[in-house]
This record gives sequence, structure tokens and C-alpha cells, in this order.
Amino acid sequence: MTFSERYGYKPVREIIQIESIDEPLRNGIWSLLKLYCWDHTRAGMYGDYSISKDTNKEHFVLATRLWLSYFKYPLDNLDRNWREVLKQIRDYFFSCEWYEVYDFIEFVASNYEGYQFQETFRKACNSLLEQETSAYRFIDGVITRITELKEIEEIESALETSDISVATHLRRSLELLSDRNSPDYRNSIKEAISSVESLVANVLGEKGGTLGKLLIKLESELGLHPALKKAFSSLYGYTSDEGGIRHALMEADKNDFNDAKFMMVVCSGFINFVNGKIKK
Repeated sequence: MTFSERYGYKPVREIIQIESIDEPLRNGIWSLLKLYCWDHTRAGMYGDYSISKDTNKEHFVLATRLWLSYFKYPLDNLDRNWREVLKQIRDYFFSCEWYEVYDFIEFVASNYEGYQFQETFRKACNSLLEQETSAYRFIDGVITRITELKEIEEIESALETSDISVATHLRRSLELLSDRNSPDYRNSIKEAISSVESLVANVLGEKGGTLGKLLIKLESELGLHPALKKAFSSLYGYTSDEGGIRHALMEADKNDFNDAKFMMVVCSGFINFVNGKIKK
């Protein structure tokens, strides 16, 4: 995570890429297209890369469908030299809007007929999208948003309105979640829960104590609804029981982006709820 991300100069919605695509992600998607599609043309006997019904048929079919149904260009403008076609596609890809990138890869994934292309390409895209903390994934063949803007707003609000001890844990949770090289989902969850522990301890003027015990006191002093207290006590139990997040696991860690994102959003929502009750 960069300096600007760690210290809050870059909005959460840019760290978790929702309604945007940064340069590394766009470059990565293009590289996957190159590896799984563009590079699978074959040179003719004269060294040319022509496309037709007989030569490089899969690329000819894809280019024809792109021109006819995606770009809606006249087909007589479709060059028979694949390298010229690829240049036009590349110019489009690196100048189009972020959402058009997703339109494009969704179309290619459904229309290129290379051997086992669809499954392997979509799987590779999803790995890249998770690595670059995109809010989108291929699900059942279509690009689907797995992170909502409201969730991002909850995190941003909690970071903006909390004191330094709470915000430090929450930002560390975000940092671990969105690390592009080595995300640590398990410890991201720990930091998210720690932000709630810190908040409740501050509200009650307590220097220590577990969240489970603090929530009991918060219930009476702040008018916390019993059902809400029970819900957070259960979540805390998930992170603290013998097989939970805070204990060494005998098997490989199975927590993923969705687990860590869920916990961060829930904890942010609770922080916003408590801060709102205090102000009221």
C-alpha cells in the first residue's frame, strides 16, 4: 500500500476499485488478453498474420463479431491483417472508459472460440481482479459487482469520524485487505474487530477488557439494543474461539477477500452507529 493510501490521502473507493480502473489493473487485463487470446494467431507461409475463414479462424470470428456487434463498425473496414486489427483494438482498449473495459472483456470471453479459453480466461481475470482489489468479478459468465458503493461509504465515514486509535485499526484492516502483493485477510479481520474494541473501550472509558465484556456494559450505558449486542458478541466469538481468526489454525487459512470485506464493512457500520448515538 502506498503512502497516500496508508494515510488517507487516497479515497477508499480508489483503493477498492469501484467505478474505476487504475493503470496497473488495465495493463494487467490487457496482458491476460494477450496471453490467452491475442498471441494465439499463427503466421502464414509468407510470415503474414492474415485472418479469414481458413486462416486463424477463431480470431477472424472474434474480429467479425467485434466489428459487427460490439464496435458496430462497417465490416468492409475490417482489415484482413491481424496485426492491424489488433492495433485498432489496443487503441480502443487503452482509451475507453473504465466500464467499457469490463464490457469488452465480457464480450471477448463470450465470443472467442479458442480451446478452453472461456474458463481459463475468466479464472485468470478473477485472480487479477482480486489481486488489484477490484469491486468486480466474473460470476456465471458476466462481470458482477461484489462490493457496493454504500459499503465503501460506511468505511469512509468510519475513518473520517473516529478518533485516531479506532481509525488506526480500521485503516490497518484496509491496508491488509488491499495489499496488491500479499493480502492478509486473516489479520485484516483481526484489525477490523480491534477497531470496534478500541471504540467501545474509549466510549466507556475503559483501558482494557474484551469486546464481549465491554458490549455488556455498553448495552446498559448507551442503550444498545440486546439483539445488536448479541450479533456483535457472536461475530466476536467467530474471531476469538478456539478455531477462530485470532488463534493459530492447523489447516491452511481459508479466509478470502469476501470474509475480510464483510467484517470491515460490518465493523465500520457499528462504529458509525455508536458514533451517531454518542452525538445524539
